[in-house]
Amino acid sequence: MVALALAGAGLVGVTAPTAGALGATGPSGVATVTATGTQDGADAGRDARRGVDARALDAAVRGMVDPGGASATLARVSERGRTVWKGAAGTADLATGAPVNPDGLFRIGSVTKTFVSTVVLQLVAEGRLRLDDPVEKLLPGAVPNGRNITLRQLLNHTSGLFNYTEDDLFGYEEDPVRLQEWLETGRFTRYTPQQLIAVANAHPPYFEPGQGAHYSNTNYLVVGQIVERVTGHSWQQEVDRRIVRRLGLTRTFMPDHSTTIPGPHAHGYYDLPAGPADVTEVDPSMAGAAGAGISTTADLTTFVTALIGGRLLPRPLLAEMMAVTPQSGEDAYGLGLQRVSTPCGPVWGHAGGIPGYNTFVYTDSDTRRQFAASVNAFDMSNLPATNAAFQTLLDTGACGGPPPTAPAPATTPAPAPAG
Repeated sequence: MVALALAGAGLVGVTAPTAGALGATGPSGVATVTATGTQDGADAGRDARRGVDARALDAAVRGMVDPGGASATLARVSERGRTVWKGAAGTADLATGAPVNPDGLFRIGSVTKTFVSTVVLQLVAEGRLRLDDPVEKLLPGAVPNGRNITLRQLLNHTSGLFNYTEDDLFGYEEDPVRLQEWLETGRFTRYTPQQLIAVANAHPPYFEPGQGAHYSNTNYLVVGQIVERVTGHSWQQEVDRRIVRRLGLTRTFMPDHSTTIPGPHAHGYYDLPAGPADVTEVDPSMAGAAGAGISTTADLTTFVTALIGGRLLPRPLLAEMMAVTPQSGEDAYGLGLQRVSTPCGPVWGHAGGIPGYNTFVYTDSDTRRQFAASVNAFDMSNLPATNAAFQTLLDTGACGGPPPTAPAPATTPAPAPAG
């Protein structure tokens, strides 16, 4: 799972455990969805005039838990940055049966990349970096062939650098003994970016720079180090100063080694034959600038609205960010930004996964509607039901209600195959 978890793609591609990890039953019962208003009479009419169907959104969130197999799901729809609906279903803590808080925090995985790439483009706007600068100039000796890899190629995954999460170091889920060891101690391992980049450097590249596309978390570890070298501050400090504090994102954090989630949250689990294994606490240095962030649906919709609305970047650089590289094909990847097709048209944002958590946040290009969700995948024994529930959640959220047409298959970007 971890080899794909940081890829930030469709739910099953991110979270599906191996067959040996399946078998335990999911949480019993589904908590009532909490929405912004009632769903009867005049209130329902007001929801409709605002362009959202609360009943359909409630059902999509419930469907992600039963039959979708998640232990918890929470989501939010905003219109031009103002919340018009929020909801949650499932159980936040299987040990206590606590209900899910729709305003809770969660790990955002690869959505972190969009924050980091925004900082890089701000530095470009300030003349401190250029997108076509070679990595060897920006971070000498960091990666092989750095003279021929550009900053742009790191951001859009066309560098060819090996994805460190595809190394056997992160392949413990294939071995029950290694998985148990990881659950007991391995998830608290403190990594440096240099250690993880060295893991990637031990493998040959996928292709020559610019000659293909392969989603690689290594790219963003290198980018994080470039930010530090150029600014004299960690990438976390620059994200906090330039984005988090500027937008008032009071519940967004970019931790270094802190293993906890600092506030109310739904727990993340592995579904194992012996019972649920709580994986909420991990050392986020395993993901670093590629996926260490923590946030809420409210903060994420505020962020994506500001970004695509032009508040964080000059328009020419926002256009660069949204220019998807031809090599990415159906993945439709720009500079730390994904374009995803929905029945209501294309949306922009990013998806992410890290053990126990799956996240996505998207907005349409005119920032009329935003949708963010966190899914704690659990029982993946019925993958068709999980896939269908996830597609319904994405399409219903993006459209603010039932899609106008039947959802097209495979609209979420998929990661490159592991191995």
